[in-house]
Amino acid sequence: MKFIIFLLALAGLLFSCQNTTKENEKEETHHETSIVFGDSDFSFPELSAPAKQQAIQWGVFEDILAETKKLNGSNLRTLKNRSERLSEYSDSLFKKVPDTLNTNQIRSRLLVVKTRAEVLKQAAHSEILDSTALQNSVSEMNGAVKNLIVHLNEKFLKDKIDSQRLENEKIELREQQRYKDSIMNLERQDIQRRKL
Repeated sequence: MKFIIFLLALAGLLFSCQNTTKENEKEETHHETSIVFGDSDFSFPELSAPAKQQAIQWGVFEDILAETKKLNGSNLRTLKNRSERLSEYSDSLFKKVPDTLNTNQIRSRLLVVKTRAEVLKQAAHSEILDSTALQNSVSEMNGAVKNLIVHLNEKFLKDKIDSQRLENEKIELREQQRYKDSIMNLERQDIQRRKL
């Protein structure tokens, strides 16, 4: 009799544990799809025309920009997938910087993007879900990419200003040379008139 009671209690315990496991799985799935992270109204600055042209040649940059834009408004499952891709893209982005963009300012912004992508990946794959940490990680990733875009635009604007300044200096030097040449010609003419 004690044996039958023991078996029934054991069966009841096993049955209740299975139900709890199924309920936990359903609850986790519900959390993964119900919580939305990021700011769906967040907008990144536009790339200037020269920066866009460089971004086309630097294909990984376009991938990072697209993935970061899609982070905003995504659920946990999507966030996990995107964070993995962002981590891979940011690593590649940091390793393959075009020569024209290989400056300390750009490299430091790329390092920040890479770090933020890793932090986001860790937060998304953490065993204990901390929605505040995830939200902060998405916001920081947005800020890092935004800052990178701003610095890319500034770099190309600075390059354009420097190029224009060099061109202006060349024009000014040519004008000064013409002036000197015209004075020399006038002096020669004056010397020739005096000889006559």
